Amino acid sequence: MKILLIEDEPKTVQSLRQGLEEHHYEVDVAYDGLIARQLATRNHYQLIVSDIIIPGINGLDLCRELRKHGLQTPILMLTALSTTDDKVIGFDAGADDYLSKPFDFKEFLARVRALTKRANNSFIEASVLRFADLELDPESKIVTRSGQRISLTAKEFSLLEYLIKNQGRVISKAEIADKVWEIDFDGGANVIEVYVNYLRKKIDKDFSQKLIHTQFGMGYVLRLEA
Repeated sequence: MKILLIEDEPKTVQSLRQGLEEHHYEVDVAYDGLIARQLATRNHYQLIVSDIIIPGINGLDLCRELRKHGLQTPILMLTALSTTDDKVIGFDAGADDYLSKPFDFKEFLARVRALTKRANNSFIEASVLRFADLELDPESKIVTRSGQRISLTAKEFSLLEYLIKNQGRVISKAEIADKVWEIDFDGGANVIEVYVNYLRKKIDKDFSQKLIHTQFGMGYVLRLEA
């Protein structure tokens, strides 16, 4: 299990790192948000543990950035800010759990175990994404429908992956622009329509059961029609 610890207080880093390593976790340390962002996006971690008040980019903004870029790694926030409102802000930023300082290491370790176990289970379940007879493998980048391999461009693959992960939910063009293209909706509406049409030709054209549907005035949805 590999953990990224983001903390600028040396004594806290030493204590947590030693405790985690004694329980057979591998720990990388970042003392500021900028270094943490680089490590989190370049390496694969089972858990990110972050203080909120850190140099460079604070923990909340870092969490928002990582989630915006699609990072699903569980994030445990450690902070002296312990009011209910503070916790709500942390969860809204994308944190999975929140532990107020000071805390007992046994409680911290229990939170770590729970989050890493959840992450492992999620990874196993989502290693291949499925909807009806459609399969998408995020690792190999292979897409098949009824066993027939479908060739997609990188952006078509990202769009289809987002649709499968949100199957059954109507997704607006604005959301697709933000999450898949990372552009403002005003400048990306036509691009999205074009790529949805590209995807339809490859995913639906040769099959009687259509999967990608338009909810007029609202967006797109991946679902089976009765």
